[in-house]
Amino acid sequence: MVTGGGLTRRALLGAAAAATVAGRVRAAAPGPRLAAIDWAMLETAAAIGAMPVAACELLRFREDAVEPALPGSVTDLGLRSAPNMELLQLVRPELILSSPWYAPMAPRFGTIAPVLSLPVYVPGESPWPHAIAALHALAERLDMPRAAEAAAAAAAHDLAGLAARLAPFRDRPVYVADIGDARHFRAFGADSMFGAILGELGLENAWTGGSRYAFAAPVPIERLAERPEARIVTVSGIPVLARRALETSVLWNRIPAVAEGRLLHLAPVNPFGGVPAGLRFARLLAAGLGA
Repeated sequence: MVTGGGLTRRALLGAAAAATVAGRVRAAAPGPRLAAIDWAMLETAAAIGAMPVAACELLRFREDAVEPALPGSVTDLGLRSAPNMELLQLVRPELILSSPWYAPMAPRFGTIAPVLSLPVYVPGESPWPHAIAALHALAERLDMPRAAEAAAAAAAHDLAGLAARLAPFRDRPVYVADIGDARHFRAFGADSMFGAILGELGLENAWTGGSRYAFAAPVPIERLAERPEARIVTVSGIPVLARRALETSVLWNRIPAVAEGRLLHLAPVNPFGGVPAGLRFARLLAAGLGA
């Protein structure tokens, strides 16, 4: 469609979006202008009180991560795997928050603003110390060291309290599973945020292998029976078709934890988050177990 002025509908929509973002730029409160590509870094910034002006996949973040709550003023940059570079430039960030997962995009990001890339998830390593270190690294970059100190101290205090409440539940190991279909699940080991938090809470992780971060290499669901005394905690929700199939699955219903009622379903938690995700998992776990 072409208007009388010769502009296409796409151009008009783009101009409208630009005007909206420009209005947000002018109305933004003083402070560091951050744009977050990586969700763990988005959470890290929010945890120290430096809410980004823009981030990726906000609708999905609000559904899958839930916490921290993001104000409506945050601009959605589109997919994490393919952020809108024009929009990213338009929000005029002073610093772009990324991670090594997005290393191929770093040169393009660098043409818009300086980039801070911090590793939270490293294969074979606990992400919790990395998440705490990210608080301090970002706060130092923003000249907000006390904010990181306060956030880290609060996290340690909260985990200590939850660990004490969960002490009676140390009698059994815990599987944390993200179920993809009626025959497969994604496993979370010590190098996942969920596995790391189990350790912080004094609970044994029943899965001793490494984490399976993608369903490209799913784990057969019968492996949840390898520790028959364990509890099973599911995260991220179970797809509707999988849930219906599990209801009538002989294999699933014969897994000891399922058959004996040691199965707990948690509300959504970001599997690849920062300190807020770890704390949310700990709180939901304690509440779900009745601690």
